[in-house]
Amino acid sequence: MERTIETCSEQETEALGAQLGERLFAGAVVLLEGELGAGKTVFARGVGRGLGVETPIQSPTFTILNAHQGRLPYYHFDLYRLDAEEELYELGMDEYLDGEGVSLVEWAGRFAGFFSLAALQVRITGEEGACRQITFLADAEIYQKIIDDLSLGR
Repeated sequence: MERTIETCSEQETEALGAQLGERLFAGAVVLLEGELGAGKTVFARGVGRGLGVETPIQSPTFTILNAHQGRLPYYHFDLYRLDAEEELYELGMDEYLDGEGVSLVEWAGRFAGFFSLAALQVRITGEEGACRQITFLADAEIYQKIIDDLSLGR
């Protein structure tokens, strides 16, 4: 199932992420794609807010992983600076994905073969300063139900 929702401000993008975060469960995996400046970190900040995270959420580009605590652990990965799939194993990423928290992975498409498990795929497109199209792709029924429930209410 695929669904696209348009957001026309940073606040709407974050609010949509928060709605998703409110619905996510232990072991949920969100694979997030989009060009530089597309709004991935804004969306990720919203997911954290929806999970009840109170610490600042910033892009983990230089650290690869930022871990936060909300109603569930929230693992925010950024794979932009990695070069090889072996580095994912060195990070222990497979253990995070099978864990008790929620994993959100920016630039997951760089290592698409690594992510063969059930996951919610999210792609953000649009020009900076313009409306964005946020497309959700769910194969698993549990993720299909979640994206059915999302709306901006405008």
